[in-house]
Amino acid sequence: MLENIPDTFLNTTNKEFRVLIAIENKMKFYEWVPIEEIAGFTKYNIKETGHILTTLAKKKLIHRNVATYEGYRIYFEAYYLLALKALVERGSVNAIGDLIGVGKESRVYSAEGGLTDREVVIKFHTEGKMSFKKVRIKREHIEERKHLSWLYASRLAAKREYDVLKLLYPVVAVPEPIDHNRNAIVMSVMKGQPLAHTKVDEPEWYLDEILAQVKKAAQLGIIHGDLSEFNIFVNPQGCEIFDWPQYVTFSHPNANELLSRDVENVLTFFKKKYRVNRDIEEVRNNIMGLCQKM
Repeated sequence: MLENIPDTFLNTTNKEFRVLIAIENKMKFYEWVPIEEIAGFTKYNIKETGHILTTLAKKKLIHRNVATYEGYRIYFEAYYLLALKALVERGSVNAIGDLIGVGKESRVYSAEGGLTDREVVIKFHTEGKMSFKKVRIKREHIEERKHLSWLYASRLAAKREYDVLKLLYPVVAVPEPIDHNRNAIVMSVMKGQPLAHTKVDEPEWYLDEILAQVKKAAQLGIIHGDLSEFNIFVNPQGCEIFDWPQYVTFSHPNANELLSRDVENVLTFFKKKYRVNRDIEEVRNNIMGLCQKM
């Protein structure tokens, strides 16, 4: 993993970016992209292409294979840079800051928004980097794609989450989606603190606020699918729910089960930490009843 994305981004030349794009493009057709294909795409001669590839290898942005022929693949970190370059070029981001969050399948950085002067965050999806088989099982949008690469898996996850945030915002309290490219999403900074690490003074009120957002999402036909105290932020005005790439619709065969699990996770947390008791079936049935009336 890149230690310093901002510095690496600033120290990557346009020609180096062009070579990375060439490898990314040709990976659709090759397990290891031949140097001749890279040179043909970039219009650089073989010697210059070789020099650039050597530099990119030193930066740990590409893999090199010489087992049967000279071929290349990009590292996940190079995909970060390609996404960031596209976001900068179209004005969605002016600068990227520090790493502020690491999840099982994502990394989140602070950033300066380009379309507005406000602070934003960039979420980079990393589906497939460590446990692609598990990701395939968990994610309905990739389970039928037998030959999906980690590049495409992370790209699909980002687009999927961006699209559902566009559907939910602003009716549901979620981060505002601003832009996305490849495996990256630009979104607003969440307000408050993670529920898991916060002691609230009015737990009953916060529980009602969270369930209200679950209901609003359900009325739009969306179930989070992996809701817990770890992807809920709380603030004096209410809450925000994040991390939506695993969402399902009510047409999913396990929709009721996933909604029940979301509700159970939240209620169990409030019961254990605050001794707030709610009946899981009653809450779930209430949400389902509202949706059936729509």
